[in-house]
Amino acid sequence: MKVLGIDSSGLVASVAVVEDDILLAEYTVNYKKTHSQTLLPMLKEIGDMINLDLNSLDAIAIAAGPGSFTGLRIGSATAKGLGLALDKPIIPVPTVDGLAYDLWGTDKIVCPIMDARRNQVYTGIYSFVPKKESEDSEHGQMKYAFQVIRVQMAVSVEDLIRRLNIYGRRVVFLGDGVPVYRKMLEKGLKVPYFFAPSYLNRQRAAVVGALGIRYFKMGRYETAAEHKPDYLRVSQAERERAAKEKNAAPEIRRMVMEDGAAIAELEYSLFRDAWSEKSILETLKQPNAICLIAEKADRTAGYLLAYTAAEEMEIARIGVVKEMRRQGVARELLGALEKIGKQSGIEKILLDVRSGNEAAHKLYTSEGFTEDGIRKHFYSDPDEDAVLMSKTVK
Repeated sequence: MKVLGIDSSGLVASVAVVEDDILLAEYTVNYKKTHSQTLLPMLKEIGDMINLDLNSLDAIAIAAGPGSFTGLRIGSATAKGLGLALDKPIIPVPTVDGLAYDLWGTDKIVCPIMDARRNQVYTGIYSFVPKKESEDSEHGQMKYAFQVIRVQMAVSVEDLIRRLNIYGRRVVFLGDGVPVYRKMLEKGLKVPYFFAPSYLNRQRAAVVGALGIRYFKMGRYETAAEHKPDYLRVSQAERERAAKEKNAAPEIRRMVMEDGAAIAELEYSLFRDAWSEKSILETLKQPNAICLIAEKADRTAGYLLAYTAAEEMEIARIGVVKEMRRQGVARELLGALEKIGKQSGIEKILLDVRSGNEAAHKLYTSEGFTEDGIRKHFYSDPDEDAVLMSKTVK
């Protein structure tokens, strides 16, 4: 089996071609260059050296994370693009697994550590268990089982030290977290420990390829279209954006035709009986329709669709993005609708809600809606009664 291995999860950029038990070529650079500048030229270089026909590859193994967010995106995009172009499967190899496999055969616990900032590391705990190839003889070839004691995780250095002290076994460290947290490890560890030498202490695509072949035989692969990096946690930029969105006050505006596709996408993510984009656009065209959008930090947070008839207004649809619930979005939409209704001479707002939707029922009650009755078996998938509610506009 011939596999292309790629690792750009850290500062190291590495590309390799592994065929069964043979490393055909490897190109590794540990230098401050953008991976987008290095990966494809490196692949071309080793490809030219071994006359590689990319179509001869059986799969592409990629260090799938955790690691540098930018590096993972570049590596995954490269692997995904090649996989789609060549119609080859992707073998996602957890980055920390690949680091540990670099110390194949050691009798110590292997603990790769990658710096995750703020005294946090990406890590895992591994060992190699020797096994006889055949139990029928006292002699013969031995093999090692790669044992994952603790799957890759993001933890504090203090927590990792506590875990390792509890195991009470000799441990060897490798990875870019070693120079960052070496003093903390030396101070806190109560067990014998070692640090891997320079030629074994960073990511290598050859190892990703070799472990990828093993994982492929175990059925651990996916299509190029399915592949995405495993970040373990969101990036700093994403955390800042999430905090900004959470703290931002919802801003309500009227929906326009250009919003149709985005609202339809939200419908499909929120409801089984989702409205199509066509239905939403047709609603927007109705003269008696009131369609509102809530935004937080320039991102769509929710929406409301309602109709007016004489002195009444009926809410047909209200939805809030899942991660933005309990942030006042629905209340702002209801408040904005009531304000519009008051300005238009509306006397009552009507709605119906699934009898089992306790959160929505509680929200509407807190906003002044009262129960008017029950409509039996109104909802389907699953079958459920509708609670009819209304509120007088004052």
